[in-house]
Amino acid sequence: MNLIYDFDLPELTERLAALGEPAYRARQLWQGLYRNFWQSPDEFTTLPAGLRGRLAETFTFSPLKPDRYLESSDGQTRKTLFELGDGRLIEAVLMRYDPETHRGRARRTLCISTQVGCAMGCTFCATGQMGFTRHLTSGEIAAQVMYYARHLSDLGERVTNIVLMGMGEPFHNYDNTMAAIDRLNDPDGYAFGARRFTISTSGLVPAIRRFAAEKWQVNLAISLHATTDEARSDMMPVNRKYPIAEVIAACRDYVQATGRRVTFEWALIHGVNDTPEEAQRLASLLTGLLCHVNAIPLNPTLGYQGRATSRERAAQFKESLEQAGIPCTIRMRRGIDIQAGCGQLAGSALFGGG
Repeated sequence: MNLIYDFDLPELTERLAALGEPAYRARQLWQGLYRNFWQSPDEFTTLPAGLRGRLAETFTFSPLKPDRYLESSDGQTRKTLFELGDGRLIEAVLMRYDPETHRGRARRTLCISTQVGCAMGCTFCATGQMGFTRHLTSGEIAAQVMYYARHLSDLGERVTNIVLMGMGEPFHNYDNTMAAIDRLNDPDGYAFGARRFTISTSGLVPAIRRFAAEKWQVNLAISLHATTDEARSDMMPVNRKYPIAEVIAACRDYVQATGRRVTFEWALIHGVNDTPEEAQRLASLLTGLLCHVNAIPLNPTLGYQGRATSRERAAQFKESLEQAGIPCTIRMRRGIDIQAGCGQLAGSALFGGG
């Protein structure tokens, strides 16, 4: 059967028209999915019983089966392992940032996946160490958000930010990723603001240029992690195809086309890329570019021997960048005890599945 989250409103309207239903029924269905977070035809009490029965015969409403979840020791991070319809496994993470610990603002951030595994092969990333299995459909991407939207709604809370930094390279699955975002952004449905999404890419230059040309208001983050092609290619094989100069040129064109800031992600690895000298080289690389550096001490993975930088070295790295005029934030590591941090998501390694 077809996954209902794979269809936008016009497509659902056509499907219901084929069943002899008026257009307003599709809108009732759409709002039930994305505003009420209903996940079973039986819940759609605004629809006639006969139509609910036909929907059950036509569509799948629950593409994600929660297999198990882990909660961090501080209660701020929750990771869920989902089984897909074909038995494959993916992970999504909910991170809570409360006012007393996050600059006076409460945030509920989701980190969602776009692929089963990943083809990029980044050496420090657990998902990259898994290899690539398949793309997620747009509906499978959107359904992760709907699962946590329901969970938070039951607690009287709501999602505030969505980062596509889970399993997979979002721009390798560009069409499905952007279709999911467009669906979640629909003002008649979930109405999640475009500027509260962030897409993180390892640097697929053609996709960055396409993203710029399409004028998306979604935030763009680039995983950089090194200032020389030799070092970056060792860490991120994609650099052999799209070297640093091409990535930075695409980012400059993106800023010129959109006027939007680019974020550069930087995993601080002790003795590898956390020195003041490396910070100075990074500042030279980014000079004149509307950007921000998000640096985070490396999250450990079983397949990579590097270790996280110290708090002191991270502070020195940040200071060196800021003295050169490049804004930098040292991000908190979240969910390390449940392997939910950036670069750690790998369902098969964690739970023995898939």
